[in-house]
Amino acid sequence: MKIITLVTWLLISFIPGFIGSIFTSPSIPVWYASLNKPWFTPPGAFIGFAWTILYLLMGTAAYFVWEKGFQNNTVKFALMIFIIQLILNGLWSYIFFGSHLILYAFIEIILLWLFILWTIILFFPISSVAGWLLIPYILWVSFASFLNFTVWLLNK
Repeated sequence: MKIITLVTWLLISFIPGFIGSIFTSPSIPVWYASLNKPWFTPPGAFIGFAWTILYLLMGTAAYFVWEKGFQNNTVKFALMIFIIQLILNGLWSYIFFGSHLILYAFIEIILLWLFILWTIILFFPISSVAGWLLIPYILWVSFASFLNFTVWLLNK
């Protein structure tokens, strides 16, 4: 039963990536390729690999929190905030790649960053492992935020 729960949380965590790819894939060869980007922009293959690892870490973190007992209100609230940050994660792809609204995507990614931080703060007391598993995620989103802002500056 534990493996089914883990796989479920992994699948839930990958949903923003699947939805985001609907907007990202068609925009990369035309719109995104035409943008001015800073020298530190990672190659697309690396970004896809990084997100795969991050979604695995997120799903595993949520599983560790879930395992502490969903009947616990602290666990329920932490997982609710986790789900909200997942929604914000997917929304960024729509705003940036789907709507081409670079500045609004930057504002949204800051909100995402705050919800990731809130999730980490909520996860640590429940499961320190879960909290630590989200540290690479907030670091990556910190970098992505700076990249988003820089792309906006270069293309405004």
